[in-house]
Order: sequence, then structure tokens, then C-alpha cells
Amino acid sequence: MSKVEQEIVSALLEDFKKRQEARRPVELNWRLNMNFVIGNQFSEISSRGDVEEYGRQYYWQCREVYNHIAPILETRLSKLARVKAKTSVRPSSPDDDDRASAEVATKLIAAVTGENGFSALMSEANVWSEVTGCAFYKVSWDSSKGIALTADGALREGDVKITVCPPFEIFPENIAVAELDAQPSVMHVKVMGTEDVRRIWNKRVQGKTLNVFSFENADVLGGFGYHATVPKMITEAREDAVLVIEKYEMPTEAHPDGRLLIVAGDTLVHDGPLPYLNGEDGRRGYPFAKQVCLETLGNFFGSSVVERIIPVQRAYNAVKNRKHEFMDRIAMGVLAVEDGSVDTEALEEEGLPPGKILVYRQGSAPPVLLNAGQVPAEFSREEEKLLNEFVMISGVSEVTTYSQVPSNVSSGTAISLLLEQDDTRIALTADSLREAVKRVGKHIIRLYKQFASLPRMKRVVGEGGEVEVMRFSASDLGSEDVQFDTMNEMEDSLSARRAMVYDLLNLGLFADENGVISARTKTKLLEILGFGNWERSRDADEAHLAKAERENFELRTRDIAPDVMDDHALHITEHTKLCVSAPCEKNEKFHARVSAHINKHKELASLAQGVAELEKRMGGADNEKA
Repeated sequence: MSKVEQEIVSALLEDFKKRQEARRPVELNWRLNMNFVIGNQFSEISSRGDVEEYGRQYYWQCREVYNHIAPILETRLSKLARVKAKTSVRPSSPDDDDRASAEVATKLIAAVTGENGFSALMSEANVWSEVTGCAFYKVSWDSSKGIALTADGALREGDVKITVCPPFEIFPENIAVAELDAQPSVMHVKVMGTEDVRRIWNKRVQGKTLNVFSFENADVLGGFGYHATVPKMITEAREDAVLVIEKYEMPTEAHPDGRLLIVAGDTLVHDGPLPYLNGEDGRRGYPFAKQVCLETLGNFFGSSVVERIIPVQRAYNAVKNRKHEFMDRIAMGVLAVEDGSVDTEALEEEGLPPGKILVYRQGSAPPVLLNAGQVPAEFSREEEKLLNEFVMISGVSEVTTYSQVPSNVSSGTAISLLLEQDDTRIALTADSLREAVKRVGKHIIRLYKQFASLPRMKRVVGEGGEVEVMRFSASDLGSEDVQFDTMNEMEDSLSARRAMVYDLLNLGLFADENGVISARTKTKLLEILGFGNWERSRDADEAHLAKAERENFELRTRDIAPDVMDDHALHITEHTKLCVSAPCEKNEKFHARVSAHINKHKELASLAQGVAELEKRMGGADNEKA
């Protein structure tokens, strides 16, 4: 390694140590939160900068843990799981080309997120975000993925790779700057095997045993302070491993395209510009998307609800344990014994079981039980106050935590208001999750625009819901305006949706002027209610609607003849919606093609109706002759 490379490695390692020291107070809070979630709730941050367990003041003290943090966390995670990762791309203009480009981008995002198991990645990121306050998605281009271009599979076309980075792996330059793009540089630090380093960068480095979160030697107990009281997930060690530091620097005058430095151990394995054009307006940027639990002023990593609940959890454990100690004194009793009157060792071992013959010295006073009184009412009152503080701080009421309605609430409207309040408190976290998912979608589109210069194939969900193969290239991806199809997943539960539909049905808003609900409307209502093809009663209607949607897509380029087996009423409704849309009205040929197709459906429908009336008349005449 040259002298210049040695200086780069030395400067980068020194920068990493500074960032590690600057982030240490925040990291100690993360570790404390993790201890409390798994039940190590007699832990604290010691004066020497470590998370340690403090012992009993007296040997007889109760040290039970009454964990309310874990169910609160599970409830919040279950609510966040209702936020769907379904996004769509808005066209940049009403033109047909832009609309087609937006459709391709929407299908591409859905295909890539499905291939990467994005739902499971979201669940993992939600756990990190709720416990530590922050999580990161890394969206990169993996040249080892995709269709093989050579017979031996050594060369592939590449594809997008999405991973979740715990906050332990991210080191910003300035921890007081909240925005990710405002950071001058960001480090992604992780522990990798020596064989992985050799395979990726063709460099041989010396391996050792490292902690996967502290990034220190596993046999070192001092220094950074990871001890046995810390959860196993933090102290997990990996053998034959090496510390890999990726430093991403934003574009500057010295480096107009930014800079990416990668050091494995003490070896420089990469020095070049930022690899991805994933920023706004085609600029280079960081391959990360940040998700936070709660925004905090002047804190890059945000904060978590667990951190706020820890003081209440400590107080609750103390109250419950002191209360049980008092109850033990009442149940077991405290004996007062005159010195030398009885065998105190035997009395200490056996106590006073029922039927025991107690022998005491003649002339001395017999042992007596001291009056322990009753458990003070303040214990119960304080316990109730602390339970209410759990609800106030976490925003999770007993309706969702305990799956039961409060005893003093009987109104259905009041219960609905309680559920809406729970959703309101978690809405900020859900918004951060949506923004992270939207940013991931933008990264996916921009990476394909950069690397998919040649046409390629991708399996996507088609117009009718069936799986099809889409052919596209970078020129087909124009728009990057990613948005969510639905924004109210937290409140739009199945029961609420059904209640709303039933109310609208009672008002008659779905019926036509004759008071009849069309077959098209019935099918949509079953779909909205969550029944789908309930008892397979509407299979034919679904098939006709899917066929009509496919015809709408094909009518953009060619004429299509209706089929005599079509449900003409359903087809006419679907084609009319397309005919009055803005893209169809602006394209005269397209509009004429759709109008002609609708007229053919009407002709076939009239012919079918005439045949039916003729058969009816003939049947009536035959009946008269009989």
C-alpha cells in the first residue's frame, strides 16, 4: 500500500474514532432501551460510561420485573404493520407517454419491493425504530443479482438490493444535524468476513474476532464497556471478521461527484466518486433512507417511546416490589424472641408451621409476632397513577393494550374516539415510515434509470391482476413523483369500512334512478367489504371486468372486436369511463377507436335483447297452441 493510501486509511480511522466517541451517549441510551424491552430492568448507565446491573440493597429485597414496555412496543408495532408499502408514481404531465412511464415505474417499484421481501424489511426497521428511535434502509445496486449474461453466471445484469441498517452502523459527521442530506458525510460501518472482503474487492486482510455492534475486539471487556449484563444481540461476536468502513462524502469543489472511501481493516479497498445518481435533479447522494420514531430537535437519530417510559417502568417496579415485601411481612410475620429463650437457628430454618410444638426456656417470655399492620392505600393509588402514566406517555390506551374496553365506557362512539386517539398519537411515526418508503421508491427508479440502459425483462402484476412479463429500459422511466395510494391505513380498518358501506347502502346512494344496484356496483361493494369473490358468486362479473380492463389497455394501440359472450353492460360501463378520461379525449384516434368499440357492444346488446324477446314471444305462442 502506497504512502498516500496509508494516510487516507489513517485519517479515516481517526475520523471514525471521533464519531464513535461523539455518538457514545446516544448509543448508551439505545442499549439501555434494549435491556428494558427484554426485561433487564435493573440496569443503569454507570459513571464509567457503561450499561450495568445494580444489585440489591438488602438480600431480602424483591427484584421482580413487571414489564409493561414490551406489550406497549408490541401494540405500536402491530399498528405500524398496517401501514402498507404500496406506492404509485404520478405522471409528470397528462401526456400518454408520461402516463405510460408512470405505470411502468409503479409496476417496477412493486416488483422490486416484492423480490426483496420489503414487508419483512419494514417489520425489522420498525423494531429498530421503536426501540432505538431510528432505522435506515440502504438501497444499492448489486451486480451479482439479475439474469445471467454468461453461461457460467459470472456476469449478470444486476438488480436493486434493499437492506436494513441498524442505527449502530450509521455514523454521521454532525450528530446535531437532523436531515440526512444535510450531512457533509456519513459512515456506514459493519463487520464482514474476510472471505466476503476477498470476493467483493479481491483483497486479503487479516481477520480477528469482533463484536458486531461495538466494533471492538470481542476479548476486550474494558474500554467501550460491553459486559455480560448487556443483551446477547449486542455482545454477539464474529470470528475471522474485519471492520469495513464506508465513508460517503457529498459533492464538493475538490470532488464534484462526491467521494466514496471503503477501508477493510487497515486496507484501502476503494476510492472513487459516489456510485449512484440517486439525488434530486440527477445529482449524486447517499443510498440511505431514514426512518425515525419521534423527531427530536438537534438530534440526527431521533428518540423512542421506550426512552420516555423507562422512568415510569422503574417507579412501577419499585412500587410493586415494595408492596409485595409489605405483604410478605404480613403473611410470614416478624418474630420477636427473648435472647436465649428458644433455638433461634431451628426457628429461622423452619419458621412457625401449623401444629409446631415450640419449646422455650422456662421463666422466659414466649416468642410473639409483631403487628405488621396493613398495606398502605398509597401503594395502590400510586400503582394506578403509574398505569395511567404508561398510557399518557406511550399513547397506547388499555383498549388496544389489554384488548378490552374500560369499565366506565359503554358508548360505541366513545370507543371509536379512543381508538382514533391511539392512531393520532402514532401518526407521526407512521408519517416517517411513509416518507422512508417513498424515498426507497425514488431510489429504485433512479437506480434503474442509471443502470438499466439496455432493455430488460421483469415479472410484474398486470392490469387484470395476473402476473406478466414487462419489457422496459431506462428511457421508459421518466417520472419520479412517488406517492401513496392510500394514506389512512391506520384508521381504515375492515370493520370501519364495512360500517361506512352499510350506512351508504341504507341511504340508497349506490342505486340508480330505478332503485336498482348494478352488477358492476355489487362486485365493487363485495370487494370493498373484503369478501372478494364470496362463495364464488361473482366469478363471472370479475372475469368480465378484468377482460374489459385488458381491452382498455389494448385499445390504445389497436382495434378490438367485442365478443358475443361478453357482459355488454359491464363492458360498456368500463369503456365509457376510459372514453371520458383526459388522455382519451386529447387523442382523436384513441377516442374514435374506443367509441367504435362501445357502439359495437351496444349493437350486440340490442341484438341479444331482440333475440331474447323473440324467444319469449315464440314461447308464449307455443303455450297458447298447447
